[in-house]
Amino acid sequence: MTASPSTEIAFDVRASADPVPPAERERVLASPGFGEVFTDHMVTLHWTRERGWHDGLVQPYGPLMLEPATAVFHYAQEIFEGLKAYRQGGGPIVAFRPSANAARFKRSAARLAMPELPEAAFLRSIELLVSQDRDWVPTAEGHSLYLRPFMIATQRGLGVNHPSSSYQYTVIASPAAAYFKGGVRPVSVWLSEDYTRAAPGGTGEAKCGGNYAAAFAGQIQAVESGCDQVVWLDAVERRWVEEMGGMNLFFVYGSGPGARIMTPALTGTMLPGITRDSLLKLGPDLGFPTEEDRISADQWREECASGELTEVFACGTAAVITPVGKVKSADGEWMIGDGTPGPVTMRLREELAGIQYGQRPDPYGWVHKIC
Repeated sequence: MTASPSTEIAFDVRASADPVPPAERERVLASPGFGEVFTDHMVTLHWTRERGWHDGLVQPYGPLMLEPATAVFHYAQEIFEGLKAYRQGGGPIVAFRPSANAARFKRSAARLAMPELPEAAFLRSIELLVSQDRDWVPTAEGHSLYLRPFMIATQRGLGVNHPSSSYQYTVIASPAAAYFKGGVRPVSVWLSEDYTRAAPGGTGEAKCGGNYAAAFAGQIQAVESGCDQVVWLDAVERRWVEEMGGMNLFFVYGSGPGARIMTPALTGTMLPGITRDSLLKLGPDLGFPTEEDRISADQWREECASGELTEVFACGTAAVITPVGKVKSADGEWMIGDGTPGPVTMRLREELAGIQYGQRPDPYGWVHKIC
């Protein structure tokens, strides 16, 4: 396990005088859903040009007081992260690779012309919130505490020719069950030809709310076409497969000892997923060579038909690893393998979840002990 760094930014703790009663909390934890209920506290931290980062605070969860003319409402200067805290076998509470989230948060801030939060302060804010609300970390198998750090522009005024002069960083937490209802099951996907997620030079590799808002139209189209999720093609040629919704995609070729894994190479238009990066390291150690390349929509269909492409799965913090069973487009549809979760997909999921929950060794130092 990695050790906790120190930080120069101070955080005061003001505990809630009215926390959720234990019996009510346990009722919620029995079936928390995903992102529907929130813990007793949140963390806030402010930035101004004059003072830099200041006024770190752990405080009761509650509304943010912002004027209608606040910059975030008009010019979408906003970024966020998503990570989880896990209770390992009834013992320690840990986070999975929070330093990677801290580094990506800084990169997103730079792309959106926002102040970069020191990585040590990001980690400290996570540790403080989880420690304060440790009783909210679920004990049920497969459940976790989902953490949402985010930063918004808070300057009052409608001037559009410069970034905000003030910002607020906040962390909230939500107990979470499986992201997709029904547990691990193959999802069907719709190849979007009318919309794209991001273009070269845009904000595709930043984790900002605008990317997700722009994706809703494609997701609605997918659902209207009878699919669970949308798959994005590149914005230039409308040919190369990029992401599934807000998740990275992996393609499995062959089976058994000869199986290998490929994921679309990062081009600046896709989010550099932390689960994606973890699987690129984990795959070879489990006997599955990995590579970053590209695959076209036509190639996807043809290689499924020939049997060369045997499994496809998506990955991300929220859903971990989700198998893809069927693809639909305006030109027709096709099955991946026999439409059921494949052995490589499930082996990777089992190993990754095992590391997160302390059921497997962690040779990579990915697990960060919180309390």
